[in-house]
Amino acid sequence: MLHSWMAQRAAGVLLHPTSLPGPHGAGDLGPNAYYFVDWLHGAGQTLWQTLPLGPVGPGFSPYMGSSAFAGNPLLVAFEPLVQRGWLRAESLQSAWGDERIDYPVLVPWRMQKLREAFAGFGQHATPEDQAQLATWAQSQQHWLDDYTLFMALDHAHSPALWPQWPPGLAQRTPDAMAQARLQHALEMAFWCFVQWQFDVQWQALKAYAHAKGVRLVGDLPIFVAHHSADCWSRPDLYQLDAVGQPTVVAGVPPDFFSATGQRWGNPLYNWAAMAQDGYAWWIERVRRQLQLADVVRIDHFRGFVDYWEIPATEPTAIHGRWQLGPGAALFDALAQALGDLPIIAEDLGLITPAVHALRESTGFPGMRVLQFAFSGDAHNAFLPHNFEPNTVVYTGTHDNDTVPGWWASCSGHERSFAAHYLGVAPEPGAAVHWAMLRAASFSVARLAVCQFQDVLGLDGQHRMNTPGTMGCWSWRFKWDWVGPEVAHQLAQITAASGRVGFERLQS
Repeated sequence: MLHSWMAQRAAGVLLHPTSLPGPHGAGDLGPNAYYFVDWLHGAGQTLWQTLPLGPVGPGFSPYMGSSAFAGNPLLVAFEPLVQRGWLRAESLQSAWGDERIDYPVLVPWRMQKLREAFAGFGQHATPEDQAQLATWAQSQQHWLDDYTLFMALDHAHSPALWPQWPPGLAQRTPDAMAQARLQHALEMAFWCFVQWQFDVQWQALKAYAHAKGVRLVGDLPIFVAHHSADCWSRPDLYQLDAVGQPTVVAGVPPDFFSATGQRWGNPLYNWAAMAQDGYAWWIERVRRQLQLADVVRIDHFRGFVDYWEIPATEPTAIHGRWQLGPGAALFDALAQALGDLPIIAEDLGLITPAVHALRESTGFPGMRVLQFAFSGDAHNAFLPHNFEPNTVVYTGTHDNDTVPGWWASCSGHERSFAAHYLGVAPEPGAAVHWAMLRAASFSVARLAVCQFQDVLGLDGQHRMNTPGTMGCWSWRFKWDWVGPEVAHQLAQITAASGRVGFERLQS
């Protein structure tokens, strides 16, 4: 089964908005996001894939945020706030450049600017502004009220995690909740304002992208953080003890890459409780993501078939066990509520026949990563000649090195095999990134996506994330790295492979 949204061959680029250039310490939804859409259009690309758009968590990872529904406050651009008269332009003058993101310094600075904008809104907002905010807040009430209260309480009780808050707040007793809403009304209003501006700015960018023929591909992590509005507001949906601490946590078992596995630490869902109301929380979560993006990649798809359950007392993932997930029941409920689901299933790693069967029953396309294609022989499932059309092929993902970085560090067998397969010289400095892009684009996979770093041919110093390490997620590019010939060459490859109109070859 091929979903209707996969009917046309298409190509796109993976770039998180924080990696965009800009004058305020990190990329955001300001002018450079619109310039990037223009660049995508000129390069024949019809997809822009991002990482999760939610708030960042520990280590500033977008995969461990404080809400599965909220947007990242750090993405709110300041230029529209200045234009509305809510923020003084002179207050933004700083020494920020286009270098890597210095999160420990940047986060408090940007949050202070948002607080100044909120104060300016309070002083200068028109009745129409106030009405628009109220209308938006009403439309998002099912998650917004709990989120804003959680953030207000987090601000008041930091660094304590929510189970260490006063018992009435941790257990959400009616009296404590009513008092907290009164006591923290102004702080709740601030977080509501920030989320409203995120949504206004994102929807404007989305509309601009659509006008340029570019669809947005989002990313949905399978799990949520323990210290999150989701877990605090609905503890019954997670495997927690009486005081709110996880009894078991998520991860993956030991494998070739790690003798102790990976202990992610996310609380695990109480799938039986979720099934009782027809997976209502998941329906609302996916509905929200489809308001933000046209297509959504679901991370760790195999966890819906079975997942690695680790006792919370264990320091590593060694002593875990496999437990059954919800399987088809969840996706049947989602399809019944939301219709045709434009979802990409991240089916990488140790994939069992049951995972293949679930993905095939949903009709979701799976993923293939070309950097994984050359470790074996011609039967490797990641080689383009072994693809099926219902596939999304990547040169690499955010967890991979850049293609030149991979080329510099791969084994001799991989380099020799790749050189023969891709038709490049097996030596350092070969333009292997263009060969990989061409192989992805000319494959039968309906969608082909590459990291922006791979379009630019950047080395391993420019990778976005190295799993299991700190100091990631901070990469940014500069426009003077992007010459006009790059867009022209990418457009030609994309057009010749039938992923955009042939007229691009004539330009």
